[in-house]
Amino acid sequence: MKILMVGGGGREHALAWKLNQSPLVQRIYVAPGNGGTASHKDLTNLALTDKVALREWALANGIDLTVVGPEAPLASGIVDEFRQHGLRIFGPTQAAAQLESSKVFSKAFMRKHGIPTADYQVFEDAAQAHAYVDAKGAPIVVKADGLAAGKGVVVALDVQQAHAAIDHMLAKDAGVQHNQGVARVVIEEFLDGEEASFMVVANGLAAVSLATSQDHKRLLDADQGPNTGGMGAYSPAPVVTPEIHAKVMREVIFPTLKGMQQDGIPYTGFLYAGLMIDRAGRVLVLEFNCRMGDPETQPIMMRLKSDLLQLLWTATDPDTQLLANTELQWDRRSALGVVLAAANYPATPETGQEIRGLGPDTEEAMVFHAGTVEKDGKVFTSGGRVLCVTALGDTVKQAQTRAYELADKVSFQGMHMRRDIGFRAIRR
Repeated sequence: MKILMVGGGGREHALAWKLNQSPLVQRIYVAPGNGGTASHKDLTNLALTDKVALREWALANGIDLTVVGPEAPLASGIVDEFRQHGLRIFGPTQAAAQLESSKVFSKAFMRKHGIPTADYQVFEDAAQAHAYVDAKGAPIVVKADGLAAGKGVVVALDVQQAHAAIDHMLAKDAGVQHNQGVARVVIEEFLDGEEASFMVVANGLAAVSLATSQDHKRLLDADQGPNTGGMGAYSPAPVVTPEIHAKVMREVIFPTLKGMQQDGIPYTGFLYAGLMIDRAGRVLVLEFNCRMGDPETQPIMMRLKSDLLQLLWTATDPDTQLLANTELQWDRRSALGVVLAAANYPATPETGQEIRGLGPDTEEAMVFHAGTVEKDGKVFTSGGRVLCVTALGDTVKQAQTRAYELADKVSFQGMHMRRDIGFRAIRR
């Protein structure tokens, strides 16, 4: 089969790497890809990003399956575009992708269908939003309504921080893709507990869960500093016990798929529920994403032993029972990934630095590329999150040790990483 992988981040490198292990694969094209996919002998980068151009190319080149990695193409309707021309594509439609592209849609959907989540209010008017924060106090959470590349959430520990977030998110130049051009914020209650990332492959009412994981959103050690797209992740997440896993499927995943079906927008694709698990064992949804998480994908793909291409082919079959009957095989070991970020990330990352120390990858340790570009046989930084160094180990501690040993061999000017990825699991 010929496969088209849409996207150019670390998630897409990891998915393409895993897809390439399938005996069913003839060739994988990555659009636009990055320095890591460019360097891989079995992957071909494609300098296309427009959905119509990609659809035309897929038709002209006999692509059998397209897999969409990032949220922006999903929100713009790439799945609808491909399906209208008879192309097989894995991902939610533009309407279904509103679960991620609009926080307002997502929160209203959860309220309507009884899916546990934090209490909230929606505001377009800054003065009303400020008054609400003054009345509620802090800590409190402020979210931009549209897509914001993983940076549209501020957990405000004091009211001043919340007021600043409101002013920023309702400004015209906030860097958020506003729905219908309207800037809105969702302000919701602060939830205390431990976060986990719960992802499934879904097709209609059927879903198969992927390995659990936990990412580290804050820039600095001990969860200090600003929120980022993610500074590292590990799998499995001990906080998701078998009992919690069953509860998430019962109270979150299946009600969500049933609700989407009832609302006339059936869901196919990766579905990511960002969860807060409190001390009482309650599970509440912080957010939905309509794609795999990044950097959670990297350790999850390291642990997946089943054929990813076969899984996604099954998940795009009209017979949803095929997916319902699927069982996945996982490496019993832990996997941990450490993000190497550019100087000044997440604000205005410095790019164009040559990356040194990239050694050969092995079955137990991989360097997945994100913000990189290859030029004349050398690899340079081109984004904020540059690499995700990922390793397997019999324990989280062993995986952590291996990942940091490998990360310390890599260097580029201004390189920054957290030194405590996996600390919650190790502390347990």
